[in-house]
Amino acid sequence: MSRERIEWIVESCRLLRGIGDELEQTTPFAGRTIGTGIHLEPKTAALLLTLARGGARVVSTGNLNTTQPETVEYLRERDVEVIGRPTRDADEHDGYLRAVLAEKPDLLLDNGGDLFVRFLESPYHGLVGGTEETTSGRMRLLPLRERIARPLLVINDSPIKQFAENRHAVGQSVLESLLRITNRATNGRRVTVFGYGACGKGVAENLRSAHALVSVVEVDPVTRLEALLDGFAVPEREDALASADVIVTVTGAADVVTGADVPLLKDGAILMNAGHLPREIDVPALDAAAETVRGDAGDVRTLELADGRTIHVLTGGHMVTLAGPRPLGNSIESMDLGFALQTRCLEAVSSGAVGAESCVVPVPREVDERVASAYLALERRTSL
Repeated sequence: MSRERIEWIVESCRLLRGIGDELEQTTPFAGRTIGTGIHLEPKTAALLLTLARGGARVVSTGNLNTTQPETVEYLRERDVEVIGRPTRDADEHDGYLRAVLAEKPDLLLDNGGDLFVRFLESPYHGLVGGTEETTSGRMRLLPLRERIARPLLVINDSPIKQFAENRHAVGQSVLESLLRITNRATNGRRVTVFGYGACGKGVAENLRSAHALVSVVEVDPVTRLEALLDGFAVPEREDALASADVIVTVTGAADVVTGADVPLLKDGAILMNAGHLPREIDVPALDAAAETVRGDAGDVRTLELADGRTIHVLTGGHMVTLAGPRPLGNSIESMDLGFALQTRCLEAVSSGAVGAESCVVPVPREVDERVASAYLALERRTSL
């Protein structure tokens, strides 16, 4: 990605630019170190630079298989400390996360619970609290609330994050990623979406709009009923797997599709994960079920089975929207909203506006309202 492209994306984050102008005056993070483990791409660069404008020393590393080297270089040139390099190796990534914590950050901006879990393994004095970006992280950290005992606001539980990013933007970016990586039509293809939370709803809606025949697999019977009433087929899991040309996992859970499912899969089936962690599709187990594995260039991995069938796994089971060739992730506007929430929540934690009782809880209502009002004001100005 070119420097000009990164600049265009950063400058397009209008909310963050306005917040940054304010924070340069108020410096709510002066004297604070903020440690982050987050997908390093241009939109997160806009977030990290905004935090730095508020007086923070920012120390960051990426996530598995989503770090973009051009973004790392861009951040380092602007005095954001970036640890590590792009990697698909879990042990190497673990070392980078621990190196961030070795700097003893005052605030943690977590993504998937990686930093807070490791903090509890080797706690240090001075951690004030932080934020968690994802549903996956909330599920991981909720049982640890009593041990964390600090304010920790879950961005994904904001209604703004749910409808703007998860439902609308994730759905768009998953469809875009499928087209970008495979260059195959969705028209008339049978697609099975695992999970019907906000992200799953967006994925199912966008694929249906692209003329795919979409079914939903959902373990919660109430949510499964919702999918049915929204007009999606809700077959039993085995039937959904057996009929699918494309399978998308977006649950936050592990082992959604495993080696035991191989006998059910159609010849030529495409598997892709849109969840945060690369564990929803058990790629090692699928590999073990294959006679040969070929074409794994980081985008399409083809497994040839003994009976002559082939199965294709996109981006090694990593988050498909931020892996593979020319990954773009979610739309700028959706991430601008989500990262405005991040900034305001970190500001609230840093200032003491929220206390230890706010541990693994949703974004405060007043923060949601402040961010929504700011976005609506921008839209009014641009529509005049």
